[in-house]
Amino acid sequence: MKHTFETNGAEIYRRSFAMIRAEADLARFDVDDEQVAVRMIHAAGMIGLETYLRFSTGFVQAARSALVAGAPVLCDARMVSEGVTRSRMPGNNDVVCTLHDPAVREMAQTMATTRSAAALELWRPYLQGAVVAIGNAPTALFHLLNMLQDPSCPRPAAIIGCPVGFVGAVESKDALWAEQPVPCCVVVGRLGGSAITVAAINALGSRLE
Repeated sequence: MKHTFETNGAEIYRRSFAMIRAEADLARFDVDDEQVAVRMIHAAGMIGLETYLRFSTGFVQAARSALVAGAPVLCDARMVSEGVTRSRMPGNNDVVCTLHDPAVREMAQTMATTRSAAALELWRPYLQGAVVAIGNAPTALFHLLNMLQDPSCPRPAAIIGCPVGFVGAVESKDALWAEQPVPCCVVVGRLGGSAITVAAINALGSRLE
């Protein structure tokens, strides 16, 4: 055979995580934050991503406790929800994405906003104590922050705020980090996306590494 390669999946993960820990500057992270950071770097394939990661105090503990207690994971896009490894979730957690609910298109027109933002209105029955994962749409993160301005709005346990892109991504994450309505993590700047967000969720669901 022309190509020989590592075929042991566990060994691939072990060596990947060892390389990340050897090459990335992880000194500023505590033990819990580092576990999540390593998984996010691995998903991005990018040493240097660690300089863009921000974890608020107690974020990992809040998110893990919520997951252990059975809290749902609320996702802004199917690209995020489909990436969650259900078998890794410690509380048989529901993974919810409302973006493609039949009601969302009309809601968005009525609200004069994007479908990604309007879909969050359908989160209200699940939001209390949930883990929120926004990995695509800055408008979703902005809308969530506006929702949480209302004291009567249910409060999630933690927010992963990693929308990606050029319009609103930087500003939405800056707003989350400035307000910190609940414990949160962000990837500052334009970076982000589904893979990084999913990696954070799966890391929170398990201490595999």
